[in-house]
Amino acid sequence: MRGYDSTSKVFYKGASDDFIVFIEDPASLKNWKNDRSIPLAEVVNGFKIFVTHRHGSQGVLDGASNASLDNEFGTHNVDECLTKILEMGTYQTYVQSEKPGDRNQVNGPACR
Repeated sequence: MRGYDSTSKVFYKGASDDFIVFIEDPASLKNWKNDRSIPLAEVVNGFKIFVTHRHGSQGVLDGASNASLDNEFGTHNVDECLTKILEMGTYQTYVQSEKPGDRNQVNGPACR
């Protein structure tokens, strides 16, 4: 991801944990909610569900385990869990700031 790019996600605050799914854009999510014949592959940005360990939408993202999906949704079928998160979650967008890094490596490391 480049700096200052907008990223869209759906945040679901569950009973046992918080879940995040990244989506392509808000228009595709809205179209999918109105027309379920649209495949999930056109809505989500990868079939990966992330968990934040009850740290809200800004926590450290880890891949959700089958056990955490079973505890929250009663199944670990990714398609069913994605559908529930997209239906009941809240849409959020944020702008990723520029990635820091050494611009002139000839001067040595940045931290001394």
